[in-house]
Amino acid sequence: MCKDCGCSIVEHSHSHDHSGDHHHEGSHEHQSAHAHLYDNPQLNDPKTISVITKILDKNDQEAGHNREHFNSHGVLCINLMSSPGSGKTALLEALVDVGEFKFAVIEGDLETSRDADRLKAKGIEAHQIQTGSACHLDAFMVHKALHHMDLDSVDVCFIENVGNLVCPASYDVGSHLNVVLVSIPEGEDKIAKYPVMFRQADLILFTKTDLLPYFEYDMQKEKEMARALKPSVDILEVSIKDEESIKKVASWIKFKMGMR
Repeated sequence: MCKDCGCSIVEHSHSHDHSGDHHHEGSHEHQSAHAHLYDNPQLNDPKTISVITKILDKNDQEAGHNREHFNSHGVLCINLMSSPGSGKTALLEALVDVGEFKFAVIEGDLETSRDADRLKAKGIEAHQIQTGSACHLDAFMVHKALHHMDLDSVDVCFIENVGNLVCPASYDVGSHLNVVLVSIPEGEDKIAKYPVMFRQADLILFTKTDLLPYFEYDMQKEKEMARALKPSVDILEVSIKDEESIKKVASWIKFKMGMR
């Protein structure tokens, strides 16, 4: 269990899968994952589970409040999650050049404002949250950040979560959609190793695909793994050196905007 946040309590039903899809239940992978969870002795401690459940319940209430706030401004909120260095900030820098919508970004990192500074240099409204030692953003952090954002001037608000394939998946921050990035240089075992994260995804972006010729990476196998975890997930391949691939991401977001 993560000592900071208890993020391995994944049975807590905070997920806001708006499609209603949750097809993994009962799957071999799902049952296997739970079997290993209960190998963790801390998860057999009722007091520990009670405390963490209360924390997550309060977070969910705040997340619902955040979502109402986005709804009242007609803003689509997208939570970007991935390992560090997978290309979240680079994607946002590229999207501003091709997207037919205005967006702002809430940035999450342990230290520095480098990512927010990069986005501001591109003319994107951005607010940096420095979490200190926390390995994820939660709904309360996002709520505070919203006081610094002008949502009336944008169509989309991205939350660029702390780089981490574990903890961010367990905390609803009030977004409408989850987008998970996985880059080619990370290797082709990340989806299998971190299934909780990828079950939360509405869209998976395979990034840095221009590097495919230099790595042994079975893209088809990874896509099949992703869809075994969540059959309804959308998948796109992306390289910031390929403008057409960025336009496909922008079109997916535009489509989702039109569905709300």
